[in-house]
Order: sequence, then C-alpha cells, then structure tokens
Amino acid sequence: MGFDPGAIIQAIAIGALPIVLAITLHEAAHGYAARHFGDPTAWLEGRITANPLKHIDPVGTIVVPLGILLLSAGGIIFGWAKPVPVDFGNLRQPKRDMLWVAAAGPAANLVMALGWAALAKLAWLLPMNYFSLPMAQMANIGIGINVSLMVLNLLPLPPLDGGRIAVSLLPHRAAWKFAQLERWGFPILLILLFTGILGAVLLPIMAAVMAIIDTIFQLPS
Repeated sequence: MGFDPGAIIQAIAIGALPIVLAITLHEAAHGYAARHFGDPTAWLEGRITANPLKHIDPVGTIVVPLGILLLSAGGIIFGWAKPVPVDFGNLRQPKRDMLWVAAAGPAANLVMALGWAALAKLAWLLPMNYFSLPMAQMANIGIGINVSLMVLNLLPLPPLDGGRIAVSLLPHRAAWKFAQLERWGFPILLILLFTGILGAVLLPIMAAVMAIIDTIFQLPS
C-alpha cells in the first residue's frame, strides 16, 4: 500500500474532533465532580472547561491516539490529557466521594459515545449527501474512542479511574494496601499492553458495549 498524504489528512480531519473531545471532556468531568464534592482545585486552575486547549497534552491527546488510528486496523484507541488536579483531602467525605470523582470521567465517555451514536443514526437517516459519509465516519470514531477510554479507565488498576473506584469501595486497610500499587500502575499497564493481555481482556468488553449501543440505536453493521 503506497503512502497517500491525502488519505492521512482526511483521517486526521475526521478523527481529530472526536478524539480530542473524548480525552479532554473526560478530564473536565473529573474536575467538575471534584468541585461538586468540595474540592475547587481544578476550578481555580481553570480546568473545568470544554476548551481543549486547557487539557491537551501534545503527545497523549494528539500524537498517540492519531498514530494508533492511522497505523492500526482496529483495537484499543487510547490517549491521555493533562491530568486534572484533585486534592482528595478537600472532598467532604474523601473515601466515599473519590468514587464519584473517579467515575465522572468514564461516565462522560459513555454520554459522548451515546451522543456520537445518535449522530451516526442521523447520518444514515438523512438523505445521502456530500457530508453523510464523513459524518458517519466521525461518529464511528467517536463511539470507538469513547468506549475504549471508558472500558480502559474502568480497569481496576491505580491510577486509572477503576483503581480509584476500587480504593473507594474496599475496607480502609485493604484500600490503603491496594492504593500502593499506584506507583507501579503505568509500568504494569504498558506490560499488559505490549504482551497482548490488555487487549485480550478489554477488547471483548468493548465489543459487547459497542454491540449494545448498536442495538439501542439500530446502527447498520
């Protein structure tokens, strides 16, 4: 297959918006939840905003996910933004409220996945025109990236959101011990990724979630 700059530009143009929104609004949701439960840190730093410029990490928000999009035929599309600062000590009930702050990011991805699914449905229902196919492609990428981020972040491994949820739910002594994994969380995640274990575990879950969304909106396969 030859190098096609036009196809690459087209893929970036279609994929950039859903990818950037998925990653940045995930972080903004953490900040909003933290403020709701008593920690204004993210708000004071101007991070509770839909403005992607406040959240973008050039590598994690742009290079990595677009690289995966361009170089792979499928799989887990993921990335990261600048983490929203949360001082859990400021939360009114830190251990309990940690669950809701952590869950806000994946919840935002679920809402966005459903929103993109609605757009995909609209693209198929409207009369065929010049924008129909790009809109459907953008919506499909939006569904995929948001489902990927939601499922990946719910993995019960600190510092992922699922790890913080687990810390919130575990008894105090077990929660403290489990939280100590955070320093090793990213290396463990990379090992799981490059050995294929991460994909083997998460891809079936992602496929099931996407199948449910397709069924709800009756999207064409």
